[in-house]
Amino acid sequence: MDIIERVLSLHGLGHAEKFISEIFWRTYWKGWLEQRPSLWLDYQRLVEKDMQSLEADGTRSRRYRDATEARTGIDCFDGWTMELLSTGYLHNWSRMQFASIWIFTLGLPWALGAEFMRLHLIDGDPASNTLSWRWVAGLHTIGKAYLADAEKIKAMTNGRFAPVGLARQARIPIEEIVVPAPSLPRPAPRVDEKVESLLLLSVEDLSLETLPEISGLQVSAIAYLTGTDPYDSAALDDAVLRAQARWPNAERLGAYSDATTAAARAQGCRQVVTGFVTVGPTVPHAETVRRSAEQHQMTWTEHIRAWDRHAWPHCRKGFFALKEKIPALLRSAGLTA
Repeated sequence: MDIIERVLSLHGLGHAEKFISEIFWRTYWKGWLEQRPSLWLDYQRLVEKDMQSLEADGTRSRRYRDATEARTGIDCFDGWTMELLSTGYLHNWSRMQFASIWIFTLGLPWALGAEFMRLHLIDGDPASNTLSWRWVAGLHTIGKAYLADAEKIKAMTNGRFAPVGLARQARIPIEEIVVPAPSLPRPAPRVDEKVESLLLLSVEDLSLETLPEISGLQVSAIAYLTGTDPYDSAALDDAVLRAQARWPNAERLGAYSDATTAAARAQGCRQVVTGFVTVGPTVPHAETVRRSAEQHQMTWTEHIRAWDRHAWPHCRKGFFALKEKIPALLRSAGLTA
């Protein structure tokens, strides 16, 4: 929301409409997966199964190593692999081409490609990344895959890349097409501002201290759930510093461990407050804290941002159902050109 507010103030809706639509795409993927949490579990199982299959298939294993080490001989793919490994970023269009070549030209499992990309992206969001790969593979919009085109890649990169040998046909893994019916988003356990709290930061929400709706929160201790890569660590370090500046008297407990909940309880904390834990790798770690909190007679709470609460109900079908609600959602958030 902060990004859209800034962009609208500088450019207005007319000039920024496409950019804002891209922001809503991320919201869409998040809300879509939140209403189909079983897909994340299926994805994790598929990654594990596909990794095991590599061990039994020497040819595919070599193709996987070549792909992840930029040795395929496909100039654009190897270039994007090196860019991803060295910078932690790829343009969204490049991600689509990369995924398509991985799946249809190299014949590698889509889930392994999605996991490789997620683990190396600075913005490796579980929902956006996983579901975008499913879309490219033809598993999201049934039967509609995305096939990379050599001539278009050459044109879009001003001749920097001229790939040869790209697949001309998208072979969709029909056996993996699973699109469960949407369920209602999980309700968020409500925060009580009047109760002494342990503020638990995670990559789910790194700016809780900026939210006016919990500005009066009584924070006695601050801890955080460790991330999965150096990018997460840097972001969490910054978030802790900002939270400490907002609540300077809070005890800084560091990375969460088995002793953290007891230490917070000793500081007078009666509830744990964290950002809403969306479907993804944070869930099992948050569940560990929740169980520990209950054992220490502390209430587990999560703050869900109004942005997500209002948008996610429109993320049950295709993106268009959300897109047509964008003007109303912007107005409800107090965002105008």
